[in-house]
Amino acid sequence: MKRILAFLPIGIAVILGGFLLWGLNPDRDPNEIPSVLISQPVPAFDLPPVEGLDTPGLSSTDLAENDGSAPIVVNVFASWCVPCRAEHAVLTRMVREDGIRLMGINYKDKPQDARKWLDDLGNPYERIGSDLDGRAGIEWGISGVPETFVIDGAGTVVFRFVGPVLGDEAIGKLRTALEQARRNRAGETS
Repeated sequence: MKRILAFLPIGIAVILGGFLLWGLNPDRDPNEIPSVLISQPVPAFDLPPVEGLDTPGLSSTDLAENDGSAPIVVNVFASWCVPCRAEHAVLTRMVREDGIRLMGINYKDKPQDARKWLDDLGNPYERIGSDLDGRAGIEWGISGVPETFVIDGAGTVVFRFVGPVLGDEAIGKLRTALEQARRNRAGETS
């Protein structure tokens, strides 16, 4: 018994070292978290607007009953999320310059904090649903904020990006997903 107890710390150290090496693997991309939503209709949800904001709330109907051609970007954000602040300028620029349709889910955020954040940074969102209790976040399968999804014209989730949309690589992935969603929908209507 004493021998087993003597080797126990060594065994624990080996196991922890294995997890450390796995986490440091340069080929592992933490943004590549699989999503069961890809190629599925948007989950059912109905979120009220952020209290005191003139932007309407968001529901699955708003995404499923799209005009049929333009993909929609759904961004899950919060005022307390530092990476969300950094990505906000990128998404605002994409709305202005690329004409993307941007909807938001304000995740577990106080309405007054969300309003102040949007007043300070600007509001590029067509609609924002307030997910105070995080229930919609569970339905979307989010692992944290920010997360960004691309929804095609038929209301199907075609892309998920975990983390802030920052840098050329992330922006390129989002633009590629938007283009693919446009092509997929154009192919269905042809």
